[in-house]
Amino acid sequence: MPEETSLWKGCTSQLVYFWTYLIWIVVAGGVFVAGILLALPLLFAALVLPLIGVLWRYLVTRTTTYELTTQRLRKTSGIFSKTLDELELYRVKDSTLEQPFLLRVFGLGNVMIISSDATMPDVFIYGIPGAFEVREKLRVAVESERDRKRVREVDFAEEGSGHPGQ
Repeated sequence: MPEETSLWKGCTSQLVYFWTYLIWIVVAGGVFVAGILLALPLLFAALVLPLIGVLWRYLVTRTTTYELTTQRLRKTSGIFSKTLDELELYRVKDSTLEQPFLLRVFGLGNVMIISSDATMPDVFIYGIPGAFEVREKLRVAVESERDRKRVREVDFAEEGSGHPGQ
């Protein structure tokens, strides 16, 4: 059995959550202005809520990592407790690359993976640098792993779907 090697490792860019961060900043600004206008010093204690919201979103994004190896895709997530999900590459049915305008400006993209895996049928990796290259590495690794295991992904059309072969 060939040794498994890492092809890519990364996490979602914080830029994906720009609007979330902006909303929290607006909320913090509103609480600050209300505290000044209403002359309620106790209201400034509420500034801790937006701070916790921003910090939590940052940590969740930063601690969710993806690793593409020659045999599987691993997703590790969790701040205090960790969860590891794995997708065997020979189960990948299709992958798609999306580059919305704002992400494209920053050289980022989204990779969507559809698989026949029961626990991870769809994997969405948002806002990663070099998304085109990552998708190409995935495609090559999927084909290589299928050849190694001598398996093929076969789709069966549902009855009445109008596809040929029924």
